[in-house]
Amino acid sequence: MSRTEAGTPHDPRGAERFDESRAASTVARAQPDLEAGVKAIREMVKVLRPVPGVYRMVDARGGVLYVGKARSLKARVANYTQWKALSGRLQRMVSQTRSMEIVTTNSEAEALLLEAQLIKRFRPPFNVLLRDDKSFPFILLRADHTFPRIHKHRGARRAKGNYYGPFASAGSVNTTLNALQKLFLLRSCTDSFFNNRDRPCLLYQIKRCSAPCVGRISEEDYAGLVRQAKDFLAGKSGAVQADLEKQMAKAAENLDFETAAILRDRLRAATFIQGSQAINAKAVGDADVFALAAKGGQICVQAFFIRGGQNWGHRAFFPRHVKEVEEAEVLTDVMLQFYEEVPPPPTILVDRDLPEAELIEAALSELAERKVVLSIPQRGDRRKLMAQASRNAVEALDRRLAETGTKAKVHRELAEFLELEEPPQRIEIYDNSHIQGAKAVGAMIVASPEGFEKSQYRKFNIREAQSNDDFGMMREVMRRRFRRFADGEEPGEGAKGHHAVLPDLVLIDGGKGQLSSVMSVLEEFGLAEDVPVVGIAKGPHHGREGREVFHFPDGREKTLPTNSPVLFYAQRLRDEVHRYVIGAHRAKRSKGITASPLDEIPGIGPARKRALLLHFGTASKVRAAALEDLRRAPGVSDKVARTVYDFYHAGG
Repeated sequence: MSRTEAGTPHDPRGAERFDESRAASTVARAQPDLEAGVKAIREMVKVLRPVPGVYRMVDARGGVLYVGKARSLKARVANYTQWKALSGRLQRMVSQTRSMEIVTTNSEAEALLLEAQLIKRFRPPFNVLLRDDKSFPFILLRADHTFPRIHKHRGARRAKGNYYGPFASAGSVNTTLNALQKLFLLRSCTDSFFNNRDRPCLLYQIKRCSAPCVGRISEEDYAGLVRQAKDFLAGKSGAVQADLEKQMAKAAENLDFETAAILRDRLRAATFIQGSQAINAKAVGDADVFALAAKGGQICVQAFFIRGGQNWGHRAFFPRHVKEVEEAEVLTDVMLQFYEEVPPPPTILVDRDLPEAELIEAALSELAERKVVLSIPQRGDRRKLMAQASRNAVEALDRRLAETGTKAKVHRELAEFLELEEPPQRIEIYDNSHIQGAKAVGAMIVASPEGFEKSQYRKFNIREAQSNDDFGMMREVMRRRFRRFADGEEPGEGAKGHHAVLPDLVLIDGGKGQLSSVMSVLEEFGLAEDVPVVGIAKGPHHGREGREVFHFPDGREKTLPTNSPVLFYAQRLRDEVHRYVIGAHRAKRSKGITASPLDEIPGIGPARKRALLLHFGTASKVRAAALEDLRRAPGVSDKVARTVYDFYHAGG
């Protein structure tokens, strides 16, 4: 690729996602300058060539507004200068654009893949976004050990071995993995655990492992189990079952009833796996199925994952920023972003014609390094499978709309109870955690009408507040959260990160003291009138009877009935910030426990620290050691010994 850039460089981490309605309201408040946006785009058109590539619309603060691909960059970008022909959504985008960034590619297929990659990276507010922060789980059968291990895997596929998936959820992969352990008796333990066993573990006792760690099975027989597992996961389950049935019959004929019982249990495990497949997909092989349903301004994309003729689960996706976007374009964007994380199968079944289907096939084939085919099922088992996916998409969307209606009602009632002008779109909840002032951490979580926005959660390591000063800790967190506004960075278009917009509501876990600390910071920054703040504290007896008290800045206190949905929602927000801040505190505490005083010595790496601790036993003995004793430690040079000695005895 070659790269041509114009405009202000940006921070990739600043590309946080915003709901399009909030982006639109922000533009309205900021009085968008459409002429300035068109002018910036025209300047870029002058230097563009008719080559394939990816373009980014960038706002005044360097935030990425939109990522698009083009067969001819010059022609595609020039279309944005004809602003009267653009939809309202694209006009809003152009009005915010102040510069552009261009990446040229070798082909349009390469541009399509890069576009999906950049959308997932920057989360632009004018692109269709696949709202899914979690990676999909796989089953990994490793190939880097004499006795391969089978286990659940998430993330990058760097380990050597066979990957089977994706599975729709951790629950589905755990269920399948448990059954596979019963069926093939493969080990799931780590290599270090395996190497240090001198007797079988519990999994051997409950017949979920063949105990290769202590020689209860030969290398050849274990390799046979591995081959069976690969065949089963590749769709040859019938052959595996037939082989097990023959072995069981032979064992029974030889009156080896113990072996026959073990084989019987393995057969039951195979039957369980096949019986848990709610969809008959034997004739499909390896394929993903995508069906789209639209209703009430929302879209659901239902995906079924079929591998080896087995259904490995299904997932409903609810993409964001879909208003004024064609349904086929939404489905295309969802698929391309999905396959940024998951390798595409040979066949992808879709429920409608997609624009540029051949280009999509070429891009996914390039990504998979083998041919990938898009297909619209017309008859037979594939058609039945698509009909089931479409039905699931409609049902999932109906449930989503019902939940959304309930959430909207709760938000309206919350706004009424807390005396807000309108239902809050962005709620920030804060809490602190520490043990007698040690390892103090503050946390912010964010909630919207769609749920928790986990990509916007933030942790704050408390640096300035004194130990046990809860109020001071809260003040420090608030200063760091709102400092940029005080420095003159106005909220609105193009602002980045959690500093991008002012919250519609701030909830503080605490009573009058914490609330007073927060208000003092907001008054200091001139934001007290702009940010509604409420403290939520337990009742006088700190019980669990739901007697939470809501504290207002003017000193008033209000409560809700114990069966109020608004109370339940507020409790859920508070519990989530508790979970997040306690997890952050425990992680910091664990890191502190494992830290060594030797970490403070500059220029001493892990290997040297390990050598010193192995030789002297403890860090305190290293501190007390004479220079000659340090020099005698294995693996420690004269220079390192002098560095350690001088660190502890400087000025002595």
